[in-house]
Amino acid sequence: MSRQEKLKNLHEKWTKECTCELRKTATQAVLGYGNPNADIIFIGEAPGKKEDELGLPFVGAAGKFLDGMLKEIKLKREDVYITNIVKYRPPNNRDPLPEEKAACRTWLLEEIKIISPKLIVFLGRHAMNNFFPELKIGSAHGKLITKKVKEIDTKYFFPLYHPAAALYNGGMRHNLIVDFKKIPKVLKKIESGV
Repeated sequence: MSRQEKLKNLHEKWTKECTCELRKTATQAVLGYGNPNADIIFIGEAPGKKEDELGLPFVGAAGKFLDGMLKEIKLKREDVYITNIVKYRPPNNRDPLPEEKAACRTWLLEEIKIISPKLIVFLGRHAMNNFFPELKIGSAHGKLITKKVKEIDTKYFFPLYHPAAALYNGGMRHNLIVDFKKIPKVLKKIESGV
């Protein structure tokens, strides 16, 4: 079975079985999207209004910003895989609650296992803290974390500010663009065995 088929089966299974309370208020599950053979997975926080309407991750203003940054490093959305720690939109775009993150965690971990990326890029503190609760995004952004996480094989992580936050904060936007441009070098470093 191909990775594409495995992902399709995974999403069908969890769309039925996920116990996340957010499914009661969301329009639909927003599934991960992109290349099932990607070297890089981008993980965001949760779907927003536009994502909830269309059923795709990062399609609003933050998604357009992300697409622009991908283009800067000679990548397209089809080259990477994009998902969120929570698959359903929280009401009024509030932060997902710990129990909502927990309800979607196995779904996310299984996505990561199927794709088996070389690098996981966290888009924002919620995604990063889902794996590394002790870290602060202000000091961790733009730095490669090499650490084994028991549930997955990937051991390389790269935290970034969330594109939505950077849209409204000039300094954060500048840092995000600078950090984003490091991704090709980080990937080369990983491929050469760090």
